[in-house]
Amino acid sequence: MTVDRILPTDEAHDLLDLATELADRELAPKAAGFEERAEFPREVLRTLGRAGLLGLPYAEEHGGAAQPYEVYLQVLEILASRWLAVAEAVSVHTLSCYPLAQFGSDEQRKLLPDMIGGELLGAYCLSEPQGGSDAAALTTKAVRDGDDYVVSGTKAWITHAQVADFYNIFCRTGGHGPKGISCLLADRNTPGIHPQAAERTMGLHASPVAQIAFDEARVPAERLIGGEGAGFTIAMSALDSGRLGIAACAVGLAQAALDYAVGYARERQQFGRSIIDFQGLGFTLADHATQISAARALMLAAARLRDAGRPYSIEAAKAKLFATDVAMRVTIDAVQVLGGAGYVVDHPVERYLREAKVLQIVEGTNQIQRLVISRALAKG
Repeated sequence: MTVDRILPTDEAHDLLDLATELADRELAPKAAGFEERAEFPREVLRTLGRAGLLGLPYAEEHGGAAQPYEVYLQVLEILASRWLAVAEAVSVHTLSCYPLAQFGSDEQRKLLPDMIGGELLGAYCLSEPQGGSDAAALTTKAVRDGDDYVVSGTKAWITHAQVADFYNIFCRTGGHGPKGISCLLADRNTPGIHPQAAERTMGLHASPVAQIAFDEARVPAERLIGGEGAGFTIAMSALDSGRLGIAACAVGLAQAALDYAVGYARERQQFGRSIIDFQGLGFTLADHATQISAARALMLAAARLRDAGRPYSIEAAKAKLFATDVAMRVTIDAVQVLGGAGYVVDHPVERYLREAKVLQIVEGTNQIQRLVISRALAKG
């Protein structure tokens, strides 16, 4: 189905056309094979980077495209509708560039062009084995030793852990609580950084996720982003943007599942008619089409607040919560629409269902989104 979009500029239309062309040519034909082999599509990411699609929201002086977030998210949505693992990789990489782009010094930002251009791939190291939702309780330590910080600890559930070229490490340089957290930018080849074996995940098999062990890894002090104690502020600010990225991924995945289910329901004949003509099924698809449109609108409303420089944290939480719950419902019912065919790998909807679940967990679980929203209501 064609999504009718209102975009701010002609350039934005061109970018979405480019994203659609690349998604159809480079993503859709490769997704099933790479997922089956659990192979990370590094060259696909380079192709997107060279096409300018990895730095859309960042300044042109750093190699970006200076696009509004509402445009970037709709590009992400298109990519996700063809292959979620790639869209999630773009979202994570964009998130990994954020601390340096937003909080780095002018000297540090000289690293940005290669990062934004996709020649260097990033990872965002916040979660830990015993501290996912409670980020302020992280225990990975960084101790100043001369011109370096010596980092020790373990990070968990790190996307791109084994394939990243740089890591944003959120670590404790001070006392307990959020004020003791800092952010360091480390190169992949730093001695003492040891990515572990990839997790065996339910979905997104082409997206490597693993723990990273830091064994007295020495990171130059000049790679401290934003000063000591600024790490928690950086992390939470980045996650607001990242939640919108996940919302866009969810909208794209849900749209793909709906489109496939509708196409199947038009063709599948039972009792002498297309099954989409039965109200029990047709009404379900109608509800899902409405919910996807609502999720897209919520996501774009939050993005436009961000683009206008207005507070958007609560709206980002709403968008992430709603869009990912919608993706879960739509993909479950897409499998049901196909019946037995939906349960076999010959059709992509079983993969869509497995992939949708993780979107309710990453960038803050949906329970955390509800907590964020409810606290804002309590404060008035």
